[in-house]
Amino acid sequence: MQFIDLKAQYRALKSEIDANIQSVLDAAQFIGGPYVTELEAELAAFVGRKHCVTCANGTDALQLAFMAAGVGEGDAVFCPDMTFISSTEPAKMFGAASVFCDITADTYCLSPESLERQIQAVLAEGKRTPKAVVAVDILGNPCGYDALTPICEKYGLTLIEDAAQSFGAVYHGKRACAFGDVATTSFFPAKPLGCYGDGGAIFTDSDETAALFRSLCVHGKGPGGKYDNIRVGLNSRLDNLQAAILLPKLKALKDYEIDRRQTVAERYNAAFAGKLVTPFVAEGCVSAWAQYALLARDTAQRDKIIACLADKGIPHMVYYPTPQHALPVFREEPRYQETFHNADDYCARTFSLPMHPYLEEAEQRQVIDAVLEAL
Repeated sequence: MQFIDLKAQYRALKSEIDANIQSVLDAAQFIGGPYVTELEAELAAFVGRKHCVTCANGTDALQLAFMAAGVGEGDAVFCPDMTFISSTEPAKMFGAASVFCDITADTYCLSPESLERQIQAVLAEGKRTPKAVVAVDILGNPCGYDALTPICEKYGLTLIEDAAQSFGAVYHGKRACAFGDVATTSFFPAKPLGCYGDGGAIFTDSDETAALFRSLCVHGKGPGGKYDNIRVGLNSRLDNLQAAILLPKLKALKDYEIDRRQTVAERYNAAFAGKLVTPFVAEGCVSAWAQYALLARDTAQRDKIIACLADKGIPHMVYYPTPQHALPVFREEPRYQETFHNADDYCARTFSLPMHPYLEEAEQRQVIDAVLEAL
């Protein structure tokens, strides 16, 4: 059994993927190329944004977003306390402070109330300039943008949607990557839309910002091309081979994979209702179900369940065991609140089960039975 079965997906899409790979090899056009151009157009149309600029990976996409926002020394970037380090890691590289906020108790996304308190605390201290907010659609569940967007507008902050885990999700009729001044996503193989290596993308409706991203992705190139360097940039490009792989995967995601993920989640929800804390998806939203994360009663019960799964050879993960404020790399970051109750509680109790659109009902029954046996 696979936690995320990329082999099953490949078997389902083998003919299309193999044909596209062979086409790239025959043309010997590996950097840039027609598949990259086609993919960017398809991605922009799917999420409903004017521009999509692909890049080398999801972390680069965030770094490019921070560069476009002008994040630097003396700035503060706000981010949920429960996420992966890449959400603010690039900002720290630029000398900005990562200011963590608590998560909501239900969606596990950035808490608007905690965000505004942290912004006000930074302003009251007067040492740093609030610059940007990274709203992470954690586990595939979209953030509450109806509340977050007005806060960012009120304080003049750049809103960045980190949709690394939520590609294909829906928030009140709009797709993930349609929110914020800039949205970013990752094509890491395990993501809802993943390539066979690393890859990422940035989305915006601004012509000027899109042109800046295209410059920054290729060593700060100017109108004259890559030898006309007008700024310091990166070498961050999605290659033609990965784009060729992503195109049939994107079609599958649109045609049936997101729906299948809902079916798998519904089976889990029905089995564990009243026994464990099942994931909450707000009304009017659709999760991409990058992960299916449950909350046990406490750490001891979580560990007992994990041990039972391990004994039976059933894959499992913990997303994430440590809140950001407790990571060694961030221990010197400014602390404007003493506790992160919801993030601490989530990290102490969470565990995730196999989740992918090719999970057969019989396999899923094995997972469910093992968890229920442990309980």
